[in-house]
Order: sequence, then structure tokens, then C-alpha cells
Amino acid sequence: MKIEDAKPTREETFGCCMKKRRKIILVDDNRATLLTARNMLKNVCEVYPLPSAAKMFELLENVIPDLILLDVNMPEMNGYEAIKRLKKDPRWSAVPVIFLTAQNDDDSELEGLSLGAIDYVSKPFCAPLLLRRIENHLLIASQQRDLKNYSDNLARMVQQKTRQVFTLQNAILGAVSEMVESRDVVTGGHVARTQQYLALMVDEMIREGLYMNETADWNLDFLLPSAQLHDVGKIAISDAILNKPARLTPQEFEEMKRHTTIGVKMIEKIENQIHQDDFLRHAKTFAGTHHEKWNGTGYPMGLKGLDIPLEGRLLAIVDVYDALISLRPYKPPRSPEEAGRIIEEGDGTHFDPALLNIFRRVKPQIADIALQDSSVL
Repeated sequence: MKIEDAKPTREETFGCCMKKRRKIILVDDNRATLLTARNMLKNVCEVYPLPSAAKMFELLENVIPDLILLDVNMPEMNGYEAIKRLKKDPRWSAVPVIFLTAQNDDDSELEGLSLGAIDYVSKPFCAPLLLRRIENHLLIASQQRDLKNYSDNLARMVQQKTRQVFTLQNAILGAVSEMVESRDVVTGGHVARTQQYLALMVDEMIREGLYMNETADWNLDFLLPSAQLHDVGKIAISDAILNKPARLTPQEFEEMKRHTTIGVKMIEKIENQIHQDDFLRHAKTFAGTHHEKWNGTGYPMGLKGLDIPLEGRLLAIVDVYDALISLRPYKPPRSPEEAGRIIEEGDGTHFDPALLNIFRRVKPQIADIALQDSSVL
């Protein structure tokens, strides 16, 4: 066999670069051009010769090509008008377009490229040059698709790993909050319920556009689970105080109040290892500010009004509500209706008035959550 006999044909090279027989739509109102171009391409790809842009759009409803050869000067709808319509439709916007034109000026070429064409081929065209340009552009398009697929797969892998970490994080959170509650026998289910109440409040607040500047950077996937740590500092409070079957003395209450600052310090220790983390930032705010009061008489810092972080102002409402409806050794449970009334009496003193309006709207759903928990009432 002679060496030249072993050389691949253009069809073999073209097919190799494209990996499979590609579909090309050829649009030109000149039948001679259609016939010539079709004969050039028919051995290396599947060609759809069409006499108008209107016919092209009819075909596109059923066939998505790998490339479009589009004449510029056509009656009714010219190539520039056609490519504008192509690029507006997400079904076809990614299909590469090569313009066929008898014009040979820079302005026309610049206009076509600015509209999204990838190349210009002058008519009458040279068969080898046309084939080479088509081959090169299809190869580029194929590589771009491969790169996008790789990027999409990588993004899915990252998303999956992130979800796994998030699931593990929530599992650890749940275990920590359960450990805290297991020591405080009178507050069973409190953490889970307050998280559900909080979700209702936050959803309604965002829906109404309240405090949009403060919530703009909130990620609810982090915010809501982080509320589980609001009482984590109780782990350092003695059992005698946590489970005392009577009201606390002033000295004991001062010790109980320390659970807020203890919780903040515990979370800060984790923060020092992990550095910046939205989840821990919210958790620390919940732990340190959910006992602050709107009028400044709360603890541990005596913050007042809008100086209290929004997370703390939100959790203050649902935390007190849940305490009111729950049975304690030193008090009977309040009904959801009575608890709601007491919460509303704290308007402008204990609680943020704007957030109380949110509470009023979701109060029935909050009551449903409370009544569905057998450990309540």
C-alpha cells in the first residue's frame, strides 16, 4: 500500500472531528447556491437545504441542528433579522451560525458578528474552505459542549458534597440540642418547635418585604437550623437550677441568665477554628440576643429597639410563646389563644412592634404546631 493511499479522506477527517454525522441547516433563496452547497456537504453531514428563513423556523420546531449556514440577503426576512430571532429563543440560541454573503465590506461583517454569528463565508465559496471552516467551528462547539458538561458535572458534585456536609452539620446540631434538652427535663421539644415557629415568621416577614436590608444576605438553609443552638449555653448550667420544681431565686436567675453569654463563648470557640461561617454567625446572634427586650430591660447586654439584631428580635417572640404554652413544675400551660394575647401585650415593650404584626398573621399556624406536639399542654 502506498503512503498516500493510507491518508484519511476529507470525509473521514471531517467525521472524526465531529464524532458523528452532524445536522446542518442551509438557508439561501438562491436555488443554485443551495444545490452547490448541498452537494459539497452531503457526503460529510446531514444537510437540510431551505429557501427562506421562514422555512428554517418551521424546521427548527422538529430538528435542532449542529450549525446553520444562513444567507444574509434574502427577501421577507434577511439573515440579520433571522439571527436576532434565533438568539432570542433559548431552544436555538446556542446553535452556531455562519453567514453566507456576496457582500465584502467590513461594516456588514461587523454587524453580523455583533448579532452573534461566528463567521462569514463569501459567495461564491470555495468547497475546501467552506468545509474547513465548518469543521473547525463544529469542533469548537463540541469542545465547548464538553467543557460545559464537565463544568455542570463538577457543579453537581460540589452541590452534592455541600449537601452532605449540610446534612452532617444538621445531624450534629440535632444531637447537641437534644443533649441540652435532655438535661432540661421541663423544656422537651422546645428547640424543635421554636425552629418551626421561626420558619413561619421569617417566611411571612420576607414575603411582606419587612427589614429587607437586614435579610438580603440571609441564607435560610443556614439561618433556621442555627436557631437550634440558641440555648446551647444551658449545658453549663447546673441541673439543680435547670430542673428546679419552683421559681428561681434572684441569685439562681442570675446564674441562669449566664446561658446566653456561655452560649456565645462556646460558638466563638468553634468560629475560631472555622473562621467566617454564616451558620455560626447566626447561631451566635440567636444565643446571645434572644432574651433582649425592645425597651432595653432584657439581658445580657440591655440592648434596645433596633440595636437588637433581627435574629434576636424574632426568636424572642417565639421563645416566650413556647414557654407560655408549655407545662412547667411551677406553672400550668397557657392555651395558644392566651399565650398569643400575652405576646401581643408586649408590643413596644418586650417585642418589636413590626414583628408582632407578622406574629399576628401567622399565629394560627403557630398554634397548630403547638397543639400537634403531645409534649405541650
